[in-house]
Amino acid sequence: MHTMTIRTLGVIELNSIAKGYLVTDTMLKAGNVDLVKAHSICPGKYLVLISGDVGGVKAAMSAGLETGAGWVVDHLTIANIHPGIIPAITGTGQMEMGESLGVLEFFGVVSGIAAADQAAKAAQVELIELRLGFAVGGKSFVTLTGDISAVTAAVEVGTDAAETAGLLVNQVIIPRPHQGVMDSLV
Repeated sequence: MHTMTIRTLGVIELNSIAKGYLVTDTMLKAGNVDLVKAHSICPGKYLVLISGDVGGVKAAMSAGLETGAGWVVDHLTIANIHPGIIPAITGTGQMEMGESLGVLEFFGVVSGIAAADQAAKAAQVELIELRLGFAVGGKSFVTLTGDISAVTAAVEVGTDAAETAGLLVNQVIIPRPHQGVMDSLV
C-alpha cells in the first residue's frame, strides 16, 4: 500500500485548444501549483492537470474556470489524491504486477480520474496506467493490478463512481491474465 501524501489535483477539460493554452497560463500564474500535464486530447479538446496544496490548486482552478468560461467541458478538484494517480497519468510509476488485472473504461477524462482515485483508495491495488483522452477518442481508462479480491473491490468502487454519472463504458476483471497481456502493459 502507498503512503499517503497530501496533494491536491485540479483538472480542466476544454473544447478549445487555443483557449486551453490561455487557461493553462492563467492557472499557473494564479496559484503556486505544479503543471502535471497540459496538451491537446482527442477529439480536438485540451486537458490541463495541476497539483499542489489545496489553496494553490483552488486559486488556480477558480482562475482557470473563469478564463475558460463557456469552453469548459468538465472539471474536477480532488484533495488528498491517491499517491499513485499522478505516476499512473505520467507513466512514471513503479509497480509490481499482481495476480489479476482490472480495467475501467470511461467516456470522459474527468470521470476516469475520479473513478481511479476512488478505486485506488478502496483496496490495496497498484495503478498501472491512467490514459486520458489521447489516442483513445477522448475516452479514458485505468488499468490496475493486485490480488483478485482487491482488484474486484477496486473495480466495483470505480464502476459505481462512473455509473452514477452515466460515463462508464465498460469494466473487466481478469484473474491470472496471460503473460502476454501483462507484458503489453509495461
